[in-house]
Amino acid sequence: MDKKTVVYICTGCGIGDAVNVDQLKEVVDEDFSLPCKDHPFLCGPEGVAMLKQDMESEGVNTFVLAACSGRVNYDVFNLGAEAIVERVNLREQVAWSMPPQDEDTQMLAEDNLRMACAKVKDTKLPEAFKAEEEYVKDILVVGGGLAGLTAALETAKAGYNAVLVEKEATLGGWLARNKKRITMPYKELSDTGIEELVSAVTGNPKVKVYTSANVEKVEGGPGLFSVAIKTDGNVVSERIGAIVQANGWVPYDANKLGHLGYGKSKDVVTNVEFELMAAAGKITRPSDGKEVKNTLFIQCAGSRDPEHLPYCSSVCCMVSLKQATYLKEQDPEAVNYILYKDMRTVGQAEDFYRKAQNDGNVFIRGSAEEVGESGGKLYIEANDELLAERIRIEDLDLIVLAVGMVPATKPLVTPRIKAPQDAPDKDEEGMIEVKPDSGFFAAPALRLAYRQGPELPTLKYGFPDSHFICFPYESRRTGIYATGCVRKPMETAKVVDDAVGAAMKAIQCCEATANGIAVHPRAGDMSYPEFNMNRCTQCKRCTEECPFGAINEDEKGNPLPNPTRCRRCGVCMGACPERIISFKNYSVPMIGNMIKAIHVPEEDEEKPRVVALICENDAYPALDMAGIKRMKWSPYVRFIPVRCLGSVNLVWVADALSRGIDGLLLFGCRHGDDYQCHFIKGSELANTRLGKVSETLDRLALESDRVKFVEVGISDYHKIPQIIGEFMETIESVGPNPYKGW
Repeated sequence: MDKKTVVYICTGCGIGDAVNVDQLKEVVDEDFSLPCKDHPFLCGPEGVAMLKQDMESEGVNTFVLAACSGRVNYDVFNLGAEAIVERVNLREQVAWSMPPQDEDTQMLAEDNLRMACAKVKDTKLPEAFKAEEEYVKDILVVGGGLAGLTAALETAKAGYNAVLVEKEATLGGWLARNKKRITMPYKELSDTGIEELVSAVTGNPKVKVYTSANVEKVEGGPGLFSVAIKTDGNVVSERIGAIVQANGWVPYDANKLGHLGYGKSKDVVTNVEFELMAAAGKITRPSDGKEVKNTLFIQCAGSRDPEHLPYCSSVCCMVSLKQATYLKEQDPEAVNYILYKDMRTVGQAEDFYRKAQNDGNVFIRGSAEEVGESGGKLYIEANDELLAERIRIEDLDLIVLAVGMVPATKPLVTPRIKAPQDAPDKDEEGMIEVKPDSGFFAAPALRLAYRQGPELPTLKYGFPDSHFICFPYESRRTGIYATGCVRKPMETAKVVDDAVGAAMKAIQCCEATANGIAVHPRAGDMSYPEFNMNRCTQCKRCTEECPFGAINEDEKGNPLPNPTRCRRCGVCMGACPERIISFKNYSVPMIGNMIKAIHVPEEDEEKPRVVALICENDAYPALDMAGIKRMKWSPYVRFIPVRCLGSVNLVWVADALSRGIDGLLLFGCRHGDDYQCHFIKGSELANTRLGKVSETLDRLALESDRVKFVEVGISDYHKIPQIIGEFMETIESVGPNPYKGW
């Protein structure tokens, strides 16, 4: 592509009042020899018409738009797939946050223009990735319960083929074993409806069903998955575009709840066992088959307990209310006690809680202290929090333990993986146990042929990992979407909604992949990493640090990229010590040239320069909001947006310091179990890498305080001026960069 570049400066929104536009034009001409135009309202109809006219009549195909933030008006400035558009933020970061017509404000605007012009000089037009194989848009659904059946049926309704794999001989999952369910508007019990749903799925020509089947192996990536399915003693192969994992839940092991009487008396049962009794017919005492008159339900049986199940399963309260209703329908004179910590009936479900109260059920807030048997009947002693006294309830026929939901993928044993070379606690076989809270892999369900592991990584409670803040359903494996109770505990109405959402996300992924573009969070991005294998040293850092399993490796350690798995975060680019990985519109040299384009004043001018590499996902929006709020910060900071802090290559630190830059700030997302990082481990990796930089700086007699990593959530905009102010105080205390002027 022969580029013809023009710089356009908007003078509206206070930009023309804050800076000298004629001087900006001179900088563009003197430093880059590029034509430059200004317009009073660039995002207005006349301004956009000027851009399009220049494209048609003058052949302009590369636009540097110095106006507002690139996070706004992106649709207005979408000039088509054949145009390169680079945005320069002169509004939020200059006009609205700096004193007008000030020398430092002008220098900031000039540097922002220089950086953008330096970037577009090396930017190439991205080309959509097109695999040699034909893309497939069929959806694999693993699990034939309510979530899986719904996902398969909705996929078919949308016009796509679905392949449903169920390990049991029949479809329906847990719901097929239930007597009734609670549905909106949460007034009464209703039939489960599972038979009708199964019939709709099995009767749909767009759904292929495998029962008594398991997924044996999944290879490839979105649009190109090859799935081996073992069924009836044979292995069949299906080509798949995306996967919905809906293999459900299992009840918490009540054998661990001996203190609540389970295993000691046949008349102490779980809510699951009670449901099976109810579905089979009349509810009776398991010990002798006699009728049930007095029943006590113990809520949070093992749940919300760090010794058992630390979380709340959210549905147990509603299940107990439903089961108490069974008993009232069977015998209106039956007495039901519900011993609870907190009744969690969210939203309209409160109506069913009210119904249960009106039915005469007795609610006791407290915890069980002792469960025992006397005279052939059960009793319980409990701490009643509302009465502030210990109570004893006797003559109980049945005690029902409301055990929580455990994802069917939760490992039964602590997994072991190959340890890093420098791991201090690896065993004789070179293996290391993965701590339960470190994102370990789930029990077999998908059997992925990924270098990074055979299953979806999970969070500390065993649920397949999902960015619940911004991207529900998403896992760390592109094109694979968890739904239903394997993703998080939920009641049936929410399962249905969840399954529809996951099916639609899977379809979106298939369509995006077929068009060669990325899915979340850089949806629509056509760029993808390209590898210069001539300089690869097989260090494996790209394969090990990719958060999404987008890079496998061969037997020699050479990376084997899978572009359809890639989410374009650039973490591999930041990891590579040889800098062999780049994107057409984002590369190590490109950002390096932006840093080098910054004008660094001499030491005696007493104008320090700080480069802030800022994540485009949380931190950059926070910076924009600070500008919108007209907050003020130091004019000596130059912001460079990056896709993810994980994409920051340490050579940029060297580039900045060798140029005389006085300090570097890295603004990234928060990280951890409940992470905000859109690319999961990006900010964490950046922080780890910076620890090594600090050691290097110390050896070079450069203060490690010159480089700082800061976590900034999207709602932390009010903290930005203070963060910058404190860092500038640090820079002032350590003094100018001794390499300034070299």
